[in-house]
Amino acid sequence: MLLLSSFHRFAALRLSAGRQAAVGVALAALVAGCGQKPAASADAGAAMPVQVQPVKATTIPDATEYLSVLKSRHSANINPQVEGQIVRIFAKSGDQVKAGQALLQIDPLKQEATVSSQEASRAAQAANVALAKISFERSKRLFEAGVIAKAEFDSAQSNYEASVAQLEALQEQVKSQRAELKYYSVAAPMDGIVGDVPVRMGDRVAVTTLLTTVDEPGALEAYIYVPVARSRSLRLGLPVKLLDPTGTLLATTTITFVSPQVDQETQTVLAKAAAPNAQGKLRVSQQVRAQITWGQREGATIPFLSLNRINGQFFAFISTNEGKGTVARQKLIKIGDNVGNDVEVLDGIKPGDHLIVSGTQFLQDGTPVNEQSAANAQAAQTGSKESSN
Repeated sequence: MLLLSSFHRFAALRLSAGRQAAVGVALAALVAGCGQKPAASADAGAAMPVQVQPVKATTIPDATEYLSVLKSRHSANINPQVEGQIVRIFAKSGDQVKAGQALLQIDPLKQEATVSSQEASRAAQAANVALAKISFERSKRLFEAGVIAKAEFDSAQSNYEASVAQLEALQEQVKSQRAELKYYSVAAPMDGIVGDVPVRMGDRVAVTTLLTTVDEPGALEAYIYVPVARSRSLRLGLPVKLLDPTGTLLATTTITFVSPQVDQETQTVLAKAAAPNAQGKLRVSQQVRAQITWGQREGATIPFLSLNRINGQFFAFISTNEGKGTVARQKLIKIGDNVGNDVEVLDGIKPGDHLIVSGTQFLQDGTPVNEQSAANAQAAQTGSKESSN
């Protein structure tokens, strides 16, 4: 019995020692965990380095873009002056032609027959004039000799003069028909480039049919159609930039003409601007973007890449010192026109604010930040690249 009691006390002591060891391990782990919390808290409160640039007030052009069509300042629509069937086409689109060079031929057979008939009538009348002249001269001699009466002489003279007048009328008709015969050969009115030729051989054309166009190479005009609502600001001399579809500048010019009338169908006002084309890069009927500058205004601009769009609204982050430290604040802004790679800010950010231009995807409203100048960071990056090279 004594031996058994000693064994029980020994087991109780071993169990108590095990419990003490377990408690010691737990306390150590608790102490270690408590010691790590301040470090984690310190990491969470570290300020994020961001690049900032001050928002500056700049001069913003008040400009509007419209679709424009280029037309030659010396362009001619070629319409026939007679009706008929096209039998030959001498020129094709894009050909350079000289003034008077034949472009198309309309069938002249009918007109040639008319001219021949008129010439035959003139020849017959010329014979009648010759006979009337002989009769008149004979009657004159007989009248002077007292052989015939004055009335008979007057009749011969009248017949001769009527024949001469009729001959002159026929001569004018022949001349007119010959001139009309020339219209059956359609010629270029000036030196230039042939435009589209919509007609084909065998087509019957009338005086209202457009055969082609001839455009004199060189300077062009931009036809700009401005809505009535904005046409009140149109005036001669307004600056105009002609741009291609990618936004590349083609020419810089000014308004040279403003129409006094409004187009009833489109409710627009036509404005023209000279389009210099010394290098021949622009073409007739080419569509370009015409940017009319109405004036200038002062405003704030920010880089377009600094914007965040959420649910159709635009936001940007600015850095602000709120006493306890510098934090990022998300601002709802209203934007205006694009100015190069920047965008105009109408509301939400003002000149002098520190705009955050990097790392905005990692920021939240109120995040502590450490400001770094965007200009200095870019200069340092450039220097690093040059030294590595």
